[in-house]
Amino acid sequence: MPPSRFAVPAEVPGLAARRIAADILDGVLHKHRTLDDQLDGAGAHPGLKSLADRDRALMRRLVSTILRKLGTLGHLLSRLLDRGIPTDAPRAQSALLIGAAQILWMDVPDHAAVDLSVRLVQSDRRAAKYAGLVNAVLRRCAREGQGLIDETSTQTLDLPQWMLTRWNAHYGEATARDMALALGHEPSLDLTVKSDAPQWAGRLHGETLPTGTVRTLLQGSVTMLPGFAEGHWWVQDAAAALPVRLFGDIKDKAIADLCAAPGGKTAQLALAGAHVTAIDRSPARVARLRDNLTRLALEAETVVADAAEWPAAAGSFDGILVDAPCSSTGTIRRHPDVAWLRQEGDIAALSALQKRLLQKATTLLKPGGTLVYCTCSLEPEEGEQAIAALLASESGLRRAPVEKDEVAGLDDIITADGDLRTLPCHLPNADPRLGGLDGFYAARLVKS
Repeated sequence: MPPSRFAVPAEVPGLAARRIAADILDGVLHKHRTLDDQLDGAGAHPGLKSLADRDRALMRRLVSTILRKLGTLGHLLSRLLDRGIPTDAPRAQSALLIGAAQILWMDVPDHAAVDLSVRLVQSDRRAAKYAGLVNAVLRRCAREGQGLIDETSTQTLDLPQWMLTRWNAHYGEATARDMALALGHEPSLDLTVKSDAPQWAGRLHGETLPTGTVRTLLQGSVTMLPGFAEGHWWVQDAAAALPVRLFGDIKDKAIADLCAAPGGKTAQLALAGAHVTAIDRSPARVARLRDNLTRLALEAETVVADAAEWPAAAGSFDGILVDAPCSSTGTIRRHPDVAWLRQEGDIAALSALQKRLLQKATTLLKPGGTLVYCTCSLEPEEGEQAIAALLASESGLRRAPVEKDEVAGLDDIITADGDLRTLPCHLPNADPRLGGLDGFYAARLVKS
């Protein structure tokens, strides 16, 4: 058969990135799939393999911007649409969100944002009839959108009401508002380095935080940055790096990390010279932990098991780290999908699991040993209340308050009880991208 005389028309540049962004948004908003599941591993979107690095970065930024500003976008589009967002065609909804996010917050020409969103709906059978609507609404967004946002106090629109209500009650309205504002900014890249943080801050065009974390605004593939392949550092939010510090000197001590994957805290423990046993129930996550340790040239014994049922001998360890599964509401700045995937009802089941893990940790700990409990949750049931209940039920445990010199003098992250509590609005910076911390809670207990 003779070759075709006509070349297949090339796809419009940038359309593939936006199509994949629309698929992933649909996965989060309608199928309740996490961003991590859709971006990495066996469940990753198949189209990612063929995306150029630049388009992949654009797609990630599009999705994260939309999820970070979802409440504001919903409010804005409701003002621009007479009958609301079409509910019978998810691609039309995604196209409107993608177009409006580019117009308002991204360095994309308005005409390109409108054109590519129209092409998105035209290529979908159910959404094609809304092409004219998408075109008209986004053109109006380009003219009026910023003004409509400016006339509305939007910083608290971008969180579910149940979450905001809880934060108002626990932290006060002013602090809750500051937290919401901090979550609206794209975060920096935080790295825990093995040694010589100032040198790596210079090489990576970043800065060294008081806690020793290197913070940089570099973007793109982490694996391509200097020092990654050689194992000089790993990605870890500055707040997540604090709980391990509460153990003090652990050289040659036996430490169990009960919920270890993906392994940032395990790596800290191993780097400090401890004999680490890292436990996680997920074989895939343990495999990833092992890969990370291999790259970092660090050693730990790894175990695939449910930590709460793990049959280790009582009193086996000098220290136990319980980085418990939780609602993860403290990580919304880095994982904006959490705000829309979590429900208030999730907290009770997670609190029950945390209680089981704490009880198990207590039995595994030697007399005189140290238990550090932490969660990346901003909900009191998963932090302060969990430790209060444990101390009330276990007379052999006592709190060892955190001292400010253990956290680089940041006394505003120490609670009245002597526990650690970081908030998204902590560690402010004139450049909001260089400020902030994940929300973390940590308590240090000693077994008598």
